[in-house]
Amino acid sequence: MSSANAEKRIAVVTGASSGIGEATAKTLAALGFHVVAVARRADRINVLAKEIDGTAIVADVTDDAAVEALADQLGWVDVLVNNAGGARGLAPVADSDMEHWQWMWETNVLGTLRVTRALLPKLIDSGDGLIVTVTSVAAMEIYDGGAGYTAAKHAQSALHRTLRGELLGKPVRLTEIAPGAVETEFSLVRFDGDEQRADAVYTGITPLVAADVAEVIGFVASRPSHVDLDLVVIKPRDQADTRRFNRRG
Repeated sequence: MSSANAEKRIAVVTGASSGIGEATAKTLAALGFHVVAVARRADRINVLAKEIDGTAIVADVTDDAAVEALADQLGWVDVLVNNAGGARGLAPVADSDMEHWQWMWETNVLGTLRVTRALLPKLIDSGDGLIVTVTSVAAMEIYDGGAGYTAAKHAQSALHRTLRGELLGKPVRLTEIAPGAVETEFSLVRFDGDEQRADAVYTGITPLVAADVAEVIGFVASRPSHVDLDLVVIKPRDQADTRRFNRRG
């Protein structure tokens, strides 16, 4: 990062190549942060970084060496947004795909652990750090066919909430953002690119969009240092819980 950005606060956003991560990067940049966009897809984050005058760092949160290299490239960090994650499949427990489960745990849980652990000293040293972890309403509820994802999100949430206690007294705030139905690439990834199945998830409802969640993250990041928005649950009006939707037509 150039000396021209030396006076700006630094925000690291994982999973920044699309969806909530991309929208969050744009929101934080608009608020005056220098955003470090982190993702596996170099082409996408390079375009994003150029657009927001940020920095693109290609890294896979499931790779220890890549996360260590990420941390080595950063002199300091003020905000970390743990957004990288996702779901694979919708099989019942009896027919579970072990590769899907392993991917979800590696990405959502261990990925969050790797990045948080690597950047935590820099967040503490900033004197006013913030860790935002994007979980899901699936971190609080369960639904048929969703055991792999809900288990991973429950674990990710537990990791985050444990850290909230362990860092008490340190100059770091922690906020968990738990979105409901958000129309992004999420369902397309879950169903291995099956657009018809992905589109069906949002049929008859008006879901959230990535910018809705990003705006809340921006609000969290702009609060005074003594204010900690501990947990923010965001759902579309058409959603009561993980299983109940108001589907029109």
